[in-house]
Amino acid sequence: MANPRSPLIPNPLAANYSRFRVSERILLTGHSHQAWPDIAFEAQQRAWLDAAELVDDKWDRAFEQAARVRAGFARLLGDAADNIALGQNTHELVTRWLSALPIKSRRHIVTTTGEFHTIRRQLDRLAEEGVEIARVPAQPVEELAERVADAIDDRTLAVMVSSVLFGTAEIVPGLHRVAEACEAHGAALLVDAYHHLNVVPFDVRAMGLERAFVTGGGYKYCQLGEGNCFLRVPPATRLRPVLTGWFAEFQALDAANHQPTAVSYPAGAAAFAGATYDPTSHYRAAAVFDFHVAHELTPDRLRVISKYQVGLLETAIAALDLDPSKARAVTMAPDRRAGFLAVRSPHATELARALRQSAVFADSRGDILRLGPAPYVSDDQLHEAAAKLSRVVTRV
Repeated sequence: MANPRSPLIPNPLAANYSRFRVSERILLTGHSHQAWPDIAFEAQQRAWLDAAELVDDKWDRAFEQAARVRAGFARLLGDAADNIALGQNTHELVTRWLSALPIKSRRHIVTTTGEFHTIRRQLDRLAEEGVEIARVPAQPVEELAERVADAIDDRTLAVMVSSVLFGTAEIVPGLHRVAEACEAHGAALLVDAYHHLNVVPFDVRAMGLERAFVTGGGYKYCQLGEGNCFLRVPPATRLRPVLTGWFAEFQALDAANHQPTAVSYPAGAAAFAGATYDPTSHYRAAAVFDFHVAHELTPDRLRVISKYQVGLLETAIAALDLDPSKARAVTMAPDRRAGFLAVRSPHATELARALRQSAVFADSRGDILRLGPAPYVSDDQLHEAAAKLSRVVTRV
């Protein structure tokens, strides 16, 4: 991995990601789709072989993988595995969560203008059905938590807010104030931690989020790929999602002469269980979590690497003396930035496309070009990416 004190040395971690060819192309997609270690390929093969050997009896083996995935996410959250529900994507989990809330008596939801489309689009649709959506301006981020807290009142059903803004990588400080306001007014709190998890340390207790629901997944910084998302459910929670899967009824199904008079739910995260799914993603995720432990890729270590790499990119781009009307890095203190460098440009989409043609993989959101290093990227690759950015900027 990159060494913060020894620039320009090769990155030995890259050898573990050979199938993604991380040494042959510059993957600055760490904020979106990180490369999977080679061990994930072996795990996917194992899922197929287990199905071939065990047929329908494969589910005991699959549930073992799921338990390991819950433990992996719990470790990153500083929480217990029993508080983790799994889903194929965050939308599945978020809508299940929304369906469990008392929307008949409260129809006011507070969110921000900086939420990812999973939340943004769903709330837009709910607004069309008469739910009152209060969208708090995301900028300036320093006072965002305070503004959100001020928007909560006794009518509020829920608050949905990110811990890191997906567009700029700004860390949202003071979310404990939002949690306190939710507690005071009886509102549920959902924190989207997708851009936080495994690149900035996250601890539900240290952050004052013991009573908060937290969602996120493995597609980005966790290197788990698709199909690996979670909903952290506060312990002792008792909710009855309207959108509910039969996996939430396992215990009742095992009872003799099961004839429920009402739909039953277990307590806690188990109430948010879904239904039959493709377990291949859990095989892959369990193997990758083990890989991270073996290579000491802890959130603290990954934070050190990320701050160094993003800082190197920022310094290299500043040295290019680009025309600020064409491209300029979004400046902020290193401790305020999460896992990628945001470059503001009216040509962001065009720049991302031109970089891809030069074997530099990045993406854009609106007028923001996002450059996300990852622990397998070398210093030389980061310098080369900055040089290529300079060349494409001069052509727009």
